[in-house]
Amino acid sequence: MTDDRVHRATSADGTVIAGRVHGQGPPLVLVHGRPHDGDVAWDAMLPHLTHRFTCYLPSTRGRGLSDDDPDHTPSRLQDDFNAFVDSVGEPVFLAGWSTGAMWALGAAAHSHAVAAVAVFEPTVIPVMRDDERASLMAAVREMGVAAADGRLVDAAEGFHAWIGTDDEITALGADYLERCAAVVPPTLRSIEQSTSHRGPEPTDPEVLAKVTAPVLLLRGERTRRGTFYADSEAHVARHVADPHVRETLPGLGHWAPVLEPERVAREMISFFEAVQRPT
Repeated sequence: MTDDRVHRATSADGTVIAGRVHGQGPPLVLVHGRPHDGDVAWDAMLPHLTHRFTCYLPSTRGRGLSDDDPDHTPSRLQDDFNAFVDSVGEPVFLAGWSTGAMWALGAAAHSHAVAAVAVFEPTVIPVMRDDERASLMAAVREMGVAAADGRLVDAAEGFHAWIGTDDEITALGADYLERCAAVVPPTLRSIEQSTSHRGPEPTDPEVLAKVTAPVLLLRGERTRRGTFYADSEAHVARHVADPHVRETLPGLGHWAPVLEPERVAREMISFFEAVQRPT
């Protein structure tokens, strides 16, 4: 899908954050996770959303159309999305996926201009079990080795494979993984800088308690890391003011926004239309 509209905002440290804009209707800001930029994460879902919403696709620093800066700490990446949401200038809906769900919730805690939030499989690292954390860090190390060798597609595939099933990785396809390869360097930089971060996180209970907008929580039935994402979902539901937890979506895994975009979009649209529209 092509569109000439681009929206830009200035993050707290002066970095310019940009994203393409598609569609017509109430504003919906779609928040990508670590292995993506705004375009890659949401391309497949756009055709199912743009007839109802003006969709904004921001990318954090070092990705997509956004400028870069050496500081990729969690607080700076959160600043990027906060600034972008604030700059839209009217109440917005938010959607987030994986680590993007974390940043979407952080933006909702920061701003009273958020009408509702829909998240698919939020990533809450503090609830991760020790064996899962060790497995994840091993996958990140392998990703770093592949990137250092110039094998960026292999690095992207390895990260996806930690979360996804073999069938999902095959279905994602080479073209998708090649697009993800472009954001491997900022992904590794953000993971590295997050390990030494000691500041507030958007999934801290006291931060989530500031999210007063309704929050839809979605999860796939066939997600490979199902226990982790169930624990993450339960953590968010315990601490936000107005959680709406759906039954797990049959047949879907973590990469459903790419592989089954219509089903995920349908759930989000139904929720957004059931709550008060921005005015």
